[in-house]
Amino acid sequence: MDEETIRHDIRKLLKTFGVQADEAIMRYLEQTPGAFPLRLRITLEDITDYGSIPPATPLHLTVEGEIRRHS
Repeated sequence: MDEETIRHDIRKLLKTFGVQADEAIMRYLEQTPGAFPLRLRITLEDITDYGSIPPATPLHLTVEGEIRRHS
């Protein structure tokens, strides 16, 4: 598999996540009013079944941030 195909698959997955996350966050903000920022943590982890030979360093990424809002 070439690098272009790999990047396409990555971008497709991230775009799908981004759209779904945006919709979920907006619904949550509408249902949960408040004046304080919403603090979120987004985690990416590899859930591949590698059998008895897992990678030495598993894929794991965490991003935290705030979404400002008005009551």
